[in-house]
Parts: sequence; C-alpha cells; structure tokens
Amino acid sequence: MSTTLSLFTRRDPFDALMRSAFGPGTWPEPMRTDFMPAAEAVRDGDDVIVRLEVPGIDIESDVTVEVVQDRLVVRGERRDERAEDHEGRSIREIRYGQFERTFTLPSHIGAEAVSASYDKGVLNIRVSGVYAGTEPTRISISEGGTTKAITAEDDSEQR
Repeated sequence: MSTTLSLFTRRDPFDALMRSAFGPGTWPEPMRTDFMPAAEAVRDGDDVIVRLEVPGIDIESDVTVEVVQDRLVVRGERRDERAEDHEGRSIREIRYGQFERTFTLPSHIGAEAVSASYDKGVLNIRVSGVYAGTEPTRISISEGGTTKAITAEDDSEQR
C-alpha cells in the first residue's frame, strides 16, 4: 500500500456505531488495510522535519529512507511475529504489513540534504534547506517609462 502526501488514515466512521447498535456478530468486518504510519511535517527554520510513528519496527532491517528524483520515499514493514498464533487473539487492531510514504521535495533538494534518526518509536527525517532562499524579493514597477529602484532600506520602511 502506498500513500503520497497524505497524512490521514482511512477509517470507516460508521463502523463503531454499527457494531454498538447491532453487535459484533451481525456486522461484517471492516475492510482490513495494511499498516500505515502516522506522519507530520513541520518547518524548522529553513529545514523541514518529517516525523513518522513506527514503534515496534526494526528500523535497521525493515525501514529505508531514499531520495528518488524529487521525492522523499520511506518504505518499511511491520512484521507480525505471532502470525501463526491466532488462537490467543480475539480482537486484532494492530496493523501489520508493508508501507510506503512519499513526500514531494523542491527541485533544488538532493540526497545530501536529508538525514534521519530514530528515537522512542519515532523516525525523524530532516530535509535541510527546503526554505533557503525562499524569502520574497520585491520587484520594481515601471511607471511612465521610468523605473524606480527599490532598495532593501526602502522595503524595510514600507513594512
């Protein structure tokens, strides 16, 4: 299962209501989806930090972080170590399986700008320089054939 730029988990909002009204035996099981880690992206100065919740995953062997063209791609798998032992579980809410999260990067960002760390079940990916040089630059407007140059001093007085 692959998700691009979506930070939302698909859930049926009526499932709990139907189960409480009609009981667990009369309502069909909701469609099972694979595990998809929750994610957020926040600005930190000129950088962006992407955080993914991946508790219980062997980060060294089951997760990869790559830059593919203009995309940051995080792939991994949450393995069900108890896949053969279903008799002891009557409720199965923990999701297992492969996942892929994709985030679009600005064209000036390469793999050298990306670093990743893992702490307490959270994968932190820093993308350096995403906002570097993105401050607006005021453009002069010509009037009647003459152009008035606007300097940084003029700009600061107008703000």
